[in-house]
Amino acid sequence: FGFCFSRPHRTELYEGVPPTCWPIVYSPDYNITFMGLEKLHPFDAGKWGKVINFLKEEKLIGDDLIVQAREATDEDLLVVHTRRYLNKLKWSFVVATITEIPPVLFLPNFLVQRKVLKPLRTQTGGTIMAGKLAVDRGWAINVGGGFHHCSSDKGGGFCAYADITLAIKFLFERVPGVSKATIIDLDAHQGNGHERDFMNDHRVYIMDVYNRYIYPGDGFAKRAIKRKVELEWGTEDTEYLQKVHTHVEGALNELKPDIIVYNAGTDILDGDPLGGLAISPQGIVKRDEVVFKAARSRGIPILMVTSGGYQKRTARIIADSILNLHSLGLIDKELAASGAENPKVEQMIRDSVTDLTNLSLQ
Repeated sequence: FGFCFSRPHRTELYEGVPPTCWPIVYSPDYNITFMGLEKLHPFDAGKWGKVINFLKEEKLIGDDLIVQAREATDEDLLVVHTRRYLNKLKWSFVVATITEIPPVLFLPNFLVQRKVLKPLRTQTGGTIMAGKLAVDRGWAINVGGGFHHCSSDKGGGFCAYADITLAIKFLFERVPGVSKATIIDLDAHQGNGHERDFMNDHRVYIMDVYNRYIYPGDGFAKRAIKRKVELEWGTEDTEYLQKVHTHVEGALNELKPDIIVYNAGTDILDGDPLGGLAISPQGIVKRDEVVFKAARSRGIPILMVTSGGYQKRTARIIADSILNLHSLGLIDKELAASGAENPKVEQMIRDSVTDLTNLSLQ
């Protein structure tokens, strides 16, 4: 079958996706591989492909059911980013600083564009696409994205494009009925990029739970956080999950948004070299369940991005979490039952339901 493609032309990131596809967005272009340079950063630059492979092994999805992410164009990026910032990325030393991989400094920029920035632009396109899919289907997962340290005019912390800001701005500008968004940022680091972008935007409610002692420590950006939960070194499952549950419920009771963007970083995992927290794999799976239950029980569309996570085992944990969400019915299960084996059968069922609905309306 190949991948689930959307039809290409100007607003191609928002073009229709076949109903047989899961709202799970991915492209092999997400993965960064270049002469081993990616190994110089603690980030597992191939984790996104590993997540998909685990999901295929468990027979949850096949290539024919994945939505193929498209690369965000300059025109797409300019919805948020300044031309000045995008021009800066044409300097290899700027990209080396943002990605924290010093040898990138010595590479010609055409290679940097192709080997480093194109994967990040494709993940950014994936987040924008997943935003629309979440509104259409009730949920969506971009297996990449979550570049929460990048704002309209500044990158950092491995984040070169502001995909969370872009997904929300696209929805506000192009999807009728979407005028309020809540960002639930549960990566171990403060999400200072989207916080700076939405500093004075009352349409966006930001909840951020992070280790107070680590990067970026952006005091100015903290002013944009409506619900701030600062954690101590070595916070463990019981305290963490209680805080997440309490504050997710509180945030969604305070304001019912039209979309939730959930930044589901796995750098909270015990042993993560950058996160400084001590959450177990089971704790991460439970955390994602808490957020999806809160969203689905209220009928609020949710977009999940995978963000940070600096250990080899994070890919397995992300896959286990998605499998758990499916087993609990928090992401649609009828599609797996019939569609995973035969998408044509799934389409026939959907067509029959549509026909019956139309008959009853006549």
